[in-house]
Parts: sequence; structure tokens; C-alpha cells
Amino acid sequence: MKSGGIITGISAPSWNRLTGFQKIISQGECRMRPFFLITFLMLNTVAVQGSFSSDNPHKEVHSVLQFTVKNIDGKDASLGDYKGKVLLVVNVASKCGYTPQYEGLEKIYKKYKDQGFRILAFPANNFGAQEPGTNEEIKTFCTTKYDVSFDLFEKVSVKGEDKCPLYDFLTDEKKNPGFGGEVPWNFQKYLVDREGKVIGKFEPGVAPEDPKLIDEIEKALKD
Repeated sequence: MKSGGIITGISAPSWNRLTGFQKIISQGECRMRPFFLITFLMLNTVAVQGSFSSDNPHKEVHSVLQFTVKNIDGKDASLGDYKGKVLLVVNVASKCGYTPQYEGLEKIYKKYKDQGFRILAFPANNFGAQEPGTNEEIKTFCTTKYDVSFDLFEKVSVKGEDKCPLYDFLTDEKKNPGFGGEVPWNFQKYLVDREGKVIGKFEPGVAPEDPKLIDEIEKALKD
């Protein structure tokens, strides 16, 4: 077998193994059926291709529903399961001046949940270190102090180099024109339609019961 027939781009270790393998065959030290030789070549080719591949979680991403995150208990949660629901995505914190908004969020969740409304709360410690607790501590705080029943997720970063993929998407001004830009503080709110498209952004100071936010939620629920 000639080396000219080997796919180019094989790494040095794979090439050396393959060269040694050819030498053994040519010296008659072992005989292998063509099936095993083909399998050997295929495995090396796959290894070479894999070494040059890179995962890009934002490739062709156009919807919130394309992300998988972890819930507050550390289990994978596909946001695709929320297809057909109107979502309010909020970065939350336990020691912030806006923390009492948990009460308002719970109120509007209970009011509209039967119409297909869901709240997705993502604890974050990016602003003033106001979410220092563990996921377990955050869950206990939310459920005991504010009787939260909407969905809580694992603590994430919503800003900076370690920004999580979901918030990287939400803040991308090209993918979400009119709604992108960095999260300024805790309790920023993104309204997402039933297909996972961002249709509204509300600053931290906008209370959950604010007429402007309620009006947009009700419009989205009617669509």
C-alpha cells in the first residue's frame, strides 16, 4: 500500500502508527483481512477530523428555545420544552434592592400561568456580589421568603468573559436587534414569545406589575 493513498492531514502519532502498521503487513509478520484494514483507516480518519472540529454553541442560534441549561437542582433543562409558552427571563439576586420584585414576579406568574406564561429566573452574582449563596441556599431563600413557585435555574454569569451562552445570545445586538446590549443590573427582564424570539426588554427598575410590562405580556399571550 502506498503512502500517497492516505488522506492528507493525519497527525504525526496517527501517521507513525499507520506507517508501522504498513511495515508489519509488508514484512509478512501478520495478515489481516481487508475489513480490518478499512476499519483501521476509518478510525484514524475520524480521529483526524475530530481533532480539527470545534463546538460553537451559537452557530445558527436564533431562539431561546435552542439552549439547554441546568435547573436550580443541577439537572439539565432543555428550554425547548417551553415551546408554545410566553417567557419572562430574569437575572435575580437575593441581596439586592430589587429583590422584593420576587413577590411581584410570583403574583404575575400565578395570574397568567394558566394562559401559558412562564418565568425563568437565573441567579447571578455579577452585580455588587449580591447573589453569594449556593444554589441550594438560593432555592431555600426564594421558596421560604417569597413562596416562589416559578422556575429557578442554576446560578450563572450574565456579564463578562464568563457570560453563559444563553445570556451571550440575549445580549447579542445582531441576533436581537433592539433588545441586545449588556445587562446593567439585577432583575433585567426579557420577554420571549411562544417561538423563543425576544420581543421585549425591561430595565431592572421596571416592576413586574408595571402596566407597560403587563400590557406586553398580555399581547404576547393573545398571539
